[in-house]
Amino acid sequence: MYLPRFLFLTILGCFIASSAIAAQIFITNYPSEANAKVFVTKYQSEANCIVYDTQYSSDNEPGVWFYTKYKSDARAIIYYTQYKSEADLIVYFTKYKSDARCRY
Repeated sequence: MYLPRFLFLTILGCFIASSAIAAQIFITNYPSEANAKVFVTKYQSEANCIVYDTQYSSDNEPGVWFYTKYKSDARAIIYYTQYKSEADLIVYFTKYKSDARCRY
């Protein structure tokens, strides 16, 4: 199921900002089953979201992503693309949880 870019960003933002747990993310190998295509940038200034990758599902700060093993547990299903032009969301991964945030 494909969601328009703005709708996906709004939904993902709600999960990230108001969730009691980290955003539950599942990575798919198939673009057709993803809610959004995500491009990882090397430049923080290009990103829609500054993401911190956590090992703990209990982390609850905005921009904190927890990767789940099961699609049924996920709040968002993403596909990583190699091309910025086809991405719905551009992310930059930070080493510091305090830097994590999303802007739309």
